[in-house]
Amino acid sequence: MNTVFWFRRDLRLFNNHALYHAIENGCKDAIFFITEQQWQRHSVASIQIDLLKRRLNFLGQLLADNGITLHIIEAGDYAECVQQLSEFCQQHSVTQLFANKEYEINEVERDNAFSHHADELKVSVTLFDGDVVAPPGTVLNQSGEMFKVFTPFKNAWLKQYQDTHFYFQAPPTMFSPIPWQGSGLLTGDDSSHKWPVDDASLSQICARFISDKLLSYKDQRDIPSIKGTSGLSPYLALGIVSVHQLITLVQQQYVDVLSSSKSNLFTWVNELVWREFYRHLIVAYPKLNKYNNFNEKYDPVKWRTNEADFIAWCEGKTGYPLVDAAMRQLIQTGWMHNRLRMVVASFLTKHLLIDWRKGERFFMQHLIDGDLASNNGGWQWAASTGCDAQPYFRIFNPITQSERFDPNGHFIRKYIPELENVPNKQIHFPHQYLAKSGKAKVVYWPAIVDHKTARLRALDAFKV
Repeated sequence: MNTVFWFRRDLRLFNNHALYHAIENGCKDAIFFITEQQWQRHSVASIQIDLLKRRLNFLGQLLADNGITLHIIEAGDYAECVQQLSEFCQQHSVTQLFANKEYEINEVERDNAFSHHADELKVSVTLFDGDVVAPPGTVLNQSGEMFKVFTPFKNAWLKQYQDTHFYFQAPPTMFSPIPWQGSGLLTGDDSSHKWPVDDASLSQICARFISDKLLSYKDQRDIPSIKGTSGLSPYLALGIVSVHQLITLVQQQYVDVLSSSKSNLFTWVNELVWREFYRHLIVAYPKLNKYNNFNEKYDPVKWRTNEADFIAWCEGKTGYPLVDAAMRQLIQTGWMHNRLRMVVASFLTKHLLIDWRKGERFFMQHLIDGDLASNNGGWQWAASTGCDAQPYFRIFNPITQSERFDPNGHFIRKYIPELENVPNKQIHFPHQYLAKSGKAKVVYWPAIVDHKTARLRALDAFKV
């Protein structure tokens, strides 16, 4: 064994250029480290770990079918991971190691730590930018700095994408099949069973979304009662599919999709560019990895430490039906509709004036698509502390958001069945109706805060 591929959050064979280069260099062995303690420190959701382990089982068989052995190695945290990897390379006379970069600060430190051992072990380490289309640090403004506003970044990113003519690289010739023994370390709790992990199913999901839903995505993406989004975020978070792969698939059906960033077709691609933007930010501003405000002028904001209000938000007991239904969706399914992520984040940080970091951590602990860069970027956007965030004086009204995006209460009734008999007009804030109709016995929580009062309190707090 001379060449090894190290899988991280890039659990795919297709469109994995680092893996292709490893195979071209004779790679017949790959490794993945189970780092339960590190995942716990990073608040990784158990449902995401289950999805990851299920995918690794599939990937192990897929690799074996192509003559490559996947070694699953247990290492509590990244320090132990470096030690285990060094021992593995030494025991198996490894001379070349290929992998895709991870951009979070702990992962960068892990890779830097191993590089010192690699020099001693005479192991050549080659890292690729496999999780992004444009490598961080390559999309810059005229001053050679990272953009601080999304739209100019998007325009520069688009120009770079079109100028470099990306394409699908054909996989290299694989090897004769070998047995896949599996691993006891890949036993999960099956909490992610509703999310398929095989390539055939994922290929169908991608194709159906692009052919059936992409044209209507702009009009339907904000309606939580219908499946108007792609549902691909968990697979992007684990690198089971890549951004490059998805954009190329769209281009194959809609050749001119990138020619106008204002077209309806581009709306979904725009979300993928936001993902790239947040990845570039955590590299350009490492402090974001440490839960610091991007915009330091909001450091003096005095966040409330009301634990009862935070628990009510976590449990979906705020008295605002859309907020509560969204939080119940998260707890019950491990996923939350994107529009609702903005609504509940705004409610926590503005209505309850609770530190965005608490919400960010809670999301990571429950989301099947948890991802530091996107989660941090989204929360700081909602809290008005981030890069190109919504202005602090824009505060989502959870009642009008509900009236606009769930007008007939279909989504609310799905997750708050105790309100199923409340008329459509009253379901968005049913307290007065329940009291007047004599149905106050319906078990639904009173509003923990008044919208107008909370709005004024937030405006006052952010004026610092």
